[in-house]
Amino acid sequence: MTASFHTARAHSFNAAAAQYAANRPSYPPALFDAIEELAGRPLTGARVADVGAGTGIATALLHARGAQVVAVEPGDGMAEQFRHAHPAIPIIRGDGNDLPLLTDSADLLTYAQSWHWTDPARAVPEACRVLRPGGALALWWNTDALDVPWITGQAGRLVEHFKDYGVPPAVEANGNGGRSALADPSGRLDFGRRVVRWSRRVPVDTHLANIGSHSLFLVAGEEHASAFLTEERRILLEQFPDGTVEETYDVELLVAFNA
Repeated sequence: MTASFHTARAHSFNAAAAQYAANRPSYPPALFDAIEELAGRPLTGARVADVGAGTGIATALLHARGAQVVAVEPGDGMAEQFRHAHPAIPIIRGDGNDLPLLTDSADLLTYAQSWHWTDPARAVPEACRVLRPGGALALWWNTDALDVPWITGQAGRLVEHFKDYGVPPAVEANGNGGRSALADPSGRLDFGRRVVRWSRRVPVDTHLANIGSHSLFLVAGEEHASAFLTEERRILLEQFPDGTVEETYDVELLVAFNA
């Protein structure tokens, strides 16, 4: 993937912020239990910066757990959607490569579905600067459970349809054995890891709007994206005549301490 294409994908969400907010999956309570366990402290009262906050899906859940959370988001469209949905939670503009935060100011830095948009060579030192000594960096991704047959079938169709556009969104975050090395190629951080499985039942059209909000759909162009979604709707309704699918996710969580 070229740098320009990566940048285009990173910025593509701003035009689809409302679709993203309405249809993307959330995160289960067990994920936040695991964060507390690996970080060695409760979220209640913790000073947390949620970086790449997007529309605030994770930020709101951190806030609900009692964290003193501030969102950091670079995108205009996503930030506007965030402010509309969460007016009581502060948000500042910036990204993980150059955090607009004071040194030693956070107990926890979180990246929900967003660390892969950073340059780890810049983002790791920035995280260590902003975290207080003993603070923790938490990264997580909702990844599709590819041991579920219908999800595996859809992933194969995505690979074929988007083969000229890079790795499809449904499978790019899977195969996570090397996630820690990708998160910090320098090896400076020592990550603890948990995988939390969960699922949600949604209408077929919500599922399609969810996958259609991923970056490859947004950069491939409406005609190419619509062709896949139209055919996929037909296939899914054959598999799920009642019009409801169960999306199953494995949330991969990585947590590292700041020395």
